[in-house]
Amino acid sequence: MKKTLLTTLFATCALTGFADEGMWMLTDLKKQNAAVMQEMGLDLSIDDVYSPDGISLKDAVVHFGGGCTGEVISAEGLVLTNHHCGYGYIQQHSSVEHDYLTDGFWAMTRDEELPCEGLTITYIDRILDVTDYVQEQLKKDKDPEGLNYLSPSYLEKVAARFAKKEKIKTDEFHVLELKPFYGANKYYLFVKTVYKDIRMVGAPPSSIGKFGADTDNWMWPRHCGDFSMFRIYAAPDGKPANYSALNTPLKVKRHIPINLNGVKEGDFTFVMGFPGRNWRYMISDEVEERMQTTNFMRDTVRGVRLKVMGEEMAKDAKTRIQYAAKYASSANYWKNAIGMNEGLVRLKVLDKKKAQQEALLAYGKETGNNAYQQAYETIRSIVAKRRDAVYHQQAIYEALMLGTEFSKIPDTESLLEALKSGKKKEVAEAVTGLKEAGTKYFNKDYSPAVDRKVSKALLAVYARLIPSAQRIRIFQTIDREFGGDTDAFIDACFDRSIFRNAEALEAFLNNPTAEALEKDLMVQYAKSVEEGYKATGDAMKAETDAYNLAHKTWVAGMLALKQKNGEPIYPDANSTLRLTYGKIGSYEPVDGKEYLYYTTLKGVMEKEDPENPEFVVPAKLKELYEKKDFGPYAMPDGRMPVCFATGTDNTGGNSGSPVFNGKGELIGTGFDRNYEGLTGDIAYNPQLQRAACVDIRYILFVIDKYAGAKHLIDEMTIIR
Repeated sequence: MKKTLLTTLFATCALTGFADEGMWMLTDLKKQNAAVMQEMGLDLSIDDVYSPDGISLKDAVVHFGGGCTGEVISAEGLVLTNHHCGYGYIQQHSSVEHDYLTDGFWAMTRDEELPCEGLTITYIDRILDVTDYVQEQLKKDKDPEGLNYLSPSYLEKVAARFAKKEKIKTDEFHVLELKPFYGANKYYLFVKTVYKDIRMVGAPPSSIGKFGADTDNWMWPRHCGDFSMFRIYAAPDGKPANYSALNTPLKVKRHIPINLNGVKEGDFTFVMGFPGRNWRYMISDEVEERMQTTNFMRDTVRGVRLKVMGEEMAKDAKTRIQYAAKYASSANYWKNAIGMNEGLVRLKVLDKKKAQQEALLAYGKETGNNAYQQAYETIRSIVAKRRDAVYHQQAIYEALMLGTEFSKIPDTESLLEALKSGKKKEVAEAVTGLKEAGTKYFNKDYSPAVDRKVSKALLAVYARLIPSAQRIRIFQTIDREFGGDTDAFIDACFDRSIFRNAEALEAFLNNPTAEALEKDLMVQYAKSVEEGYKATGDAMKAETDAYNLAHKTWVAGMLALKQKNGEPIYPDANSTLRLTYGKIGSYEPVDGKEYLYYTTLKGVMEKEDPENPEFVVPAKLKELYEKKDFGPYAMPDGRMPVCFATGTDNTGGNSGSPVFNGKGELIGTGFDRNYEGLTGDIAYNPQLQRAACVDIRYILFVIDKYAGAKHLIDEMTIIR
């Protein structure tokens, strides 16, 4: 699209009446959202929310681990996020002797804060619109396949050129991210600082942090205290550094004050965070494809995987701790897929998409622009051609890559080549590398016994879903050597492979042979899975390339039509920093039923079921409830708030996002969406979509009255 058209589109957005829909770029707030936000209840200037040249609330919102959001709530680098965002690190530190998942964890001194290997927290320093620069580079660089405009590797090179030109420093802690927006009609560069010494400070027991677990996941009303706390450490000079005992808590540029005055129906809220992905510009054919491939596979395959994992986890504490994070991760989007498909049908989203696309095609005819019609026909044709490949690729990914853990055994190719060459030095180096990789593979969270049982179930599912002629190559071996018996094949893998356990791998590496590697069933399986997944991608590469070009034109048309109709314009989510806003509100999921905008501790007690691990209530929490010992965190009527729902436009990645009141004070932490709003990734519904948030008063109550960690409260800025 031409720059002039985009400028016109952005300038008119503020005139729309749909301000609660949209994942807005911070750089565009002043020109397209300020008036609407202030009319709805924002009591700050936009410069206080986001300032390209000064310190603002943006500087207290961080990317937590690359997949969630966090907020800085003290001057000494204390970060609040969700329990489910920190879950992997809580689990990382847990053991049968120190079961922090079950018991919770609270560092009562700085020395007790636990380093989290591999965890990063990232600040966004600057956001730069570099559309003109990127388009200049695209014009002058060779691009024989015409794919540079979306290529991550190419855009990385362009970002490096821009940094050199503008003298922007980069190293392992200061990084750049250049991404396309609006179907690659615009480009933004994110200048980031990454902190790598992150320590766990506190987490409630799972009976609070995951109360309701899978049953309540994606539902409203909710009653869980889904939060955990970490701290950013830096070198003594304040610069980011790798872990060191000499590092000290980061003295931050900005932290968020906390307001204890609570929320009420109709209050204005806004959220900043890193929403992962959504697809608001799909045509109806793409929605059907999503339902029948990605969502179908998640529902079908993960349901089987979760059943087997759950049965094994119930048998002993060690397995439960080992597989807690894997189970939670798999379950999350299993239920999402089910709810999304149900909602897409119930809300007639396909009909709405068809109406939207007919409107754009009519607009194209009206303006004499045939490009939209061509783009539409191209996308429809591509979706039809690639359907089988997408279906198969999702089956491989869900059942074989994600589901069978031994598909991720260490790569043996370097050792095989070295053994065949007979060069002793190369063999020794390859053996050393494989030993190191094996140590990571056979980690404390892996159980060959569990993997064997899960893999049997999932290979059977894959064989049922995919016709024999289309299955990955290893099935030729299964048919030839095992009579098509996938269970027998799996047993042979776990009985005979050099990767059946750590001891077997060590024994092999003491006397490695090329013949053993080539005959090894796990090695053959892992290669076959990788090749099969790549083959499905290669089978639709031409379609994918053509789709991207057509999608770019289609999105440009949608932007133009939205501008004509005075509708909101914003890019799809892509894990970059965004702002959404809306009002706290109850809603009617179906006729005759109303869900209030808040929940209280009474609901926790009503849901208690000592026989169901998802609904166990800790004895101390019951004691505090019975005594009404809520401290300063109770509602004016004496009840203890737990969660609230607000009408902001959230998706995955917003987990842990700060929820602000109109004054920019923290009132809660976003952790989920409601079941009726799961279609929001494809089509937003302002009447039904809600973000579920933990009330900050419940978070502080748990820290203070339940955990006795008042020293953490004391370092926060509290507004009463």
